[in-house]
This record gives sequence, C-alpha cells and structure tokens, in this order.
Amino acid sequence: MAKKVLMKGNEAIAEAAILAGCRHYFGYPITPQTEIAAYLSKRMPKIGGTFLQAESEIAAINMVYGVAATGKPVMTSSSSPGISLKGEGISYLAGADLPALIVNVQRGGPGLGGIQPSQSDYFQATKGGGHGDYHMIVLAPSSVQEMASLTVKAFELAGKYRMPVMMLADGTLGQMMEPVSLDIKEAEKFDTSWALTGTQMKRKHNIVNSLSLIPEELEQLNFERFKKYEIIKENETMYEEYLTEDAEICIVAFGIAARVAKNAVNSAREKGIKVGMIRPITLWPFPKKPLYDLSDKVHTFISVELSMGQMIEDVELAIRCKKPVMLCNRAGGCIPSPEDVLAAIEKANKNGGAL
Repeated sequence: MAKKVLMKGNEAIAEAAILAGCRHYFGYPITPQTEIAAYLSKRMPKIGGTFLQAESEIAAINMVYGVAATGKPVMTSSSSPGISLKGEGISYLAGADLPALIVNVQRGGPGLGGIQPSQSDYFQATKGGGHGDYHMIVLAPSSVQEMASLTVKAFELAGKYRMPVMMLADGTLGQMMEPVSLDIKEAEKFDTSWALTGTQMKRKHNIVNSLSLIPEELEQLNFERFKKYEIIKENETMYEEYLTEDAEICIVAFGIAARVAKNAVNSAREKGIKVGMIRPITLWPFPKKPLYDLSDKVHTFISVELSMGQMIEDVELAIRCKKPVMLCNRAGGCIPSPEDVLAAIEKANKNGGAL
C-alpha cells in the first residue's frame, strides 16, 4: 500500500504539480488559495524551478502564456476575483492553442464577496470565462486525494489537446486536510514540435499567435478547434455514479457538495428511498449521456450546489427537460448540510416528480 501523508488540499495540488513535472509557477496571493503559492515558493527554488509572485493576476497569466509557448508544463492559481482578472489571458491561451493549468479555489461572490467556499464560478469556468468561442477542460475534485491526482491529469490533458485546463475547487477543499498518496508519476509527455524553442537554423520558425485578421481564416480555426472539442467530449468525460442502478431520484453534485450529498443519499436509502447520485468530475465536458440515460428511469433530479443555481441548467439541458430538476443550494459561502439535502430528497420522494 502506498504511503500516505496528511496534507491540505492546496498543498496537495502544489506537490502533485511538481511530481507531474511542472517547474514553472506564476501567481499572486488571494484567499483561500494562497497556500499553493506559499508552498511552491519554497519548493521550486530547491528543484531548479521558477516561482514568481507577479505584480498582478494579469501579469501572472501572461507569464504563463510565455512559458506555455515554449512547450513547458506551467501553472497559475488564484481565487474567484483573481480568475476574473486572468480571463483575457486565458482566452489568449485558448486562441493560441497553448497548454496550461489554471487552478481556481473558489470563494463567495460576486465582487470581492467573502473568503468562504463557493461554487459560483461554474458559469465562468464552463462557459468560457473570457471572450470568444472556446472551451477549457474543467476538472472538479471532491477530495484532497483528487486535488493531487487530477492535477497530474490536468497537465496530461493540457499537453495532449494543447489547451488550457482549469481545476475548479473550492475553499473547503483547499483548506481541509486529508491523507494523500503521493505515489504519482510524472505527467505523460506529448509532442512539442510546435513550441518556441529556438530554431538553431535547423527548422522552420514556429509562430504562436491568437491574432487572425482574415475572417475566413479565423472561422476555419474555430471550426477546427471545435472538432477537437468534440473528440474531448467523446473520450475525456469523467463522472462517478453512486447507487443509480435502481434509483428513482438522482442527485447531481460536484466537489464538496457531492460529499455532503453522498451522506444524504445513504441516509435516504436507510429510510427506503431509492436515490442515487451522479458526480461530474469533468464539468466541461459535462457528463450528458449518463444523465440522459437515467432520465427514463428516475422521476426527479436534484442539483446540489454552493451557488444560486448554475449547474442546474446543464442538468436540464443534459436530460432535455424530460424530468423536473429541483435545486438544493446554499450561497455566499454557506454549505448545504446533509439534512438540507435529505429534506430535498424526501420532498422529491413525496411529490413523485410533480414539483
């Protein structure tokens, strides 16, 4: 059995990034993700890596762009308002087809909001976040172990598909401590013949750029990029199913909300209520097929969120509105309790699909 160590979620991301082969980090402190930067500020210089606290979030994401253009694994991290400032740079990364990891340990909003956990950046992450037609792969861990393992997965996906990947965590997962196995292999390497590494007059110049002033050429670039997105939807969608085989009610939840919801599912099962759960691990691409398949079997879906209801729209789209979808939520930095979720399950069970 692999040895485990007790780590904070933020620290697990940082150490996993190093083990995955990342040697370049650029960021700016903001609660509740600052431990990522603090950890890497100590570790990177000792292993020949680069840690730089930039003068702003905007500067940090553009430094990420520069390193990504050389084909090296690179990352940044921030929390909600800071990610907003990085939005333009993330769009540039997507437009130039550059691989990078962006970590968002979410806090309550909008605006400066508070420093408590939230999931209210779901729209920002899954619907783009910056300008233009593009997607990021968005990964949603629900444990400190997944904070580590999905960090490695993020670097692999970014390199494989040449695109930015976002880790969408929350303040609870960032700050909580759990045993973690760090038996992690370096992320798989991919072709970087496109990168800016210096030609030494031995090859043609590579160009990394997101500017395209000829409409037909830009249109074609977008068409080609979206063909890649379809491949990602087909091959990289990840989710967990829990007790869905005979379920009449289906919970949909991710991150810390999924942990709360699983306790409620277990309590409901003890009461004889047939309820299961689907936990999206990739928020983009969203696990539409398993939800649609369940829509013929269950009478009600319940979206459990730390927001005013953002993922619920994707649940409704996934099932094509064939069945009602309830919202069980808290906002502003509050977390639903297992009792809150159980009450929603009991209501759905009583109503039998009639909301």
